[in-house]
Amino acid sequence: MHKVIYDTDPGVDDAMALLFLHRHPEIDVIGITTVFGNASVETTTRNALFLKREWDIPAPVAKGASVTIDAARAEREWPAMVHGDNGLGNIEVPHTIDLPLDPRPAHRFIIDTVRANPGEVRLVAVGRMTNLAMALKEDPEIAVLVKDVVIMGGNFYVPGNVSPVAEANIHGDPEAADIVMTAAWKVVVIGLDVTSITTMSRSYLGAMAAKGDAAVKLLDGLSQHYIDFYTHAVDDGMMVHDSCAAVYVVAPELFTTITGAVRVVCGGIADGQTVIKPDGRRFPPGDWDGLPSQIVATGIESEKAIDLIRDTLLRA
Repeated sequence: MHKVIYDTDPGVDDAMALLFLHRHPEIDVIGITTVFGNASVETTTRNALFLKREWDIPAPVAKGASVTIDAARAEREWPAMVHGDNGLGNIEVPHTIDLPLDPRPAHRFIIDTVRANPGEVRLVAVGRMTNLAMALKEDPEIAVLVKDVVIMGGNFYVPGNVSPVAEANIHGDPEAADIVMTAAWKVVVIGLDVTSITTMSRSYLGAMAAKGDAAVKLLDGLSQHYIDFYTHAVDDGMMVHDSCAAVYVVAPELFTTITGAVRVVCGGIADGQTVIKPDGRRFPPGDWDGLPSQIVATGIESEKAIDLIRDTLLRA
C-alpha cells in the first residue's frame, strides 16, 4: 500500500488526481496539504475540504503556504481563466465547509507525518513546491525519511505554458522548486513533456460521468470550464496534468524516464525554467555538480494512462 500525502492547490485537474488517489486500491491518502497557486490558499483549502466532504475522503487537510518562499517575489494574479474564479470551474461551492482543519501548518504536518512513518511516505505534489521547501528548511533530515517525491511540474524538451521556457507550478515559486529538486531525496518530475500529450476529451469524461456515481458526475461538472479553456490546445478536451503524477505512483512502467541533476532558474527572462544535466554527459564544472540524480519523465503511454484513470474513478 502506497502511503501518500497529496500536496495540492485545487484546481480542476487537482480534483481529478485527488479522486484517483482516493479510489485506487493500492493507495492510502494519509494527508492533504494545500498551497496557493490556482487560487489563494484560503480558496484552495476550502476546495480541498469541499472535495473531502463530497467524496467522503477520511484524510486530514492541513492549510499551507500563502506566499512564495522568497517573500520579495511579487504576487501574481490567480489563473481564473483556467480554473474559474473559485478554482473549481465556477461550480457552486459553499463559502465555508463545516469540517475541521488539522491544527498544524502544512509543512509541519508533512514533517510530523514523515517522521511517524519513516521510509513509507510518498509526497505527491501538484502545485507550487512551497510547502515541501518549507518542510526541508525546518527539518532537513526528512529528506532521508521520505520514500520519494512525485511532482507535477517543469518542462525539459517542450515549451512552457506560462512562458516559452517555464511551467506554471515551477514558475510560481522557482526558489522553492530548486530547493526541492536539489535536496537529498528521490524526486520524480512529471512535467509538460508527458502531461501536455495526455488529454481527456469532453465526451470521454461525459461517458465516465454517465456510468459513474455522484463523485464522477461532480468531477465532470467542475471540469467543463477547464475544458473550455483548453480549446486553443486540445480538440474539445483537457490536459490531465496532475493525474499523470498520481498515475506514476501505481504505474511507473507507463513512463519513459531519464536521470540527472535538476536545477531551476530563479530570475531573469528564463525564470522558472527546469534544466537537467543528464547522467553520463560531461560538462565543465558547474552548478549541477554534486547534486542528487533525479528522475525526469520524457515519455508516457497516454492512452493506457487515461484508461487507468477512468477505471480507477469508476470504482465506487
